[in-house]
Amino acid sequence: METEGFKISLSYNQIRELVRQLPKEEKLQLSKELAKETIDIRLSRLLKSFKTDELTQDTIDKEVERIRKEIHEGKRYSQDYH
Repeated sequence: METEGFKISLSYNQIRELVRQLPKEEKLQLSKELAKETIDIRLSRLLKSFKTDELTQDTIDKEVERIRKEIHEGKRYSQDYH
């Protein structure tokens, strides 16, 4: 079954009044949808803020290997004295 879409312009106050008329269950569902959308927007902004062209996969790999080596050497050192 195909449905037609309608576009209408409503003010914030009109939308608020419509929401007030919804049953509690539908208000809760709408609230969850709005929260999900807000989280998606915030996550996208956060990811965008961390995006950089200066950090390469090679740089990340080298740093990971350096830390792994430090951890490994630290464990060997602590094992020698326990």
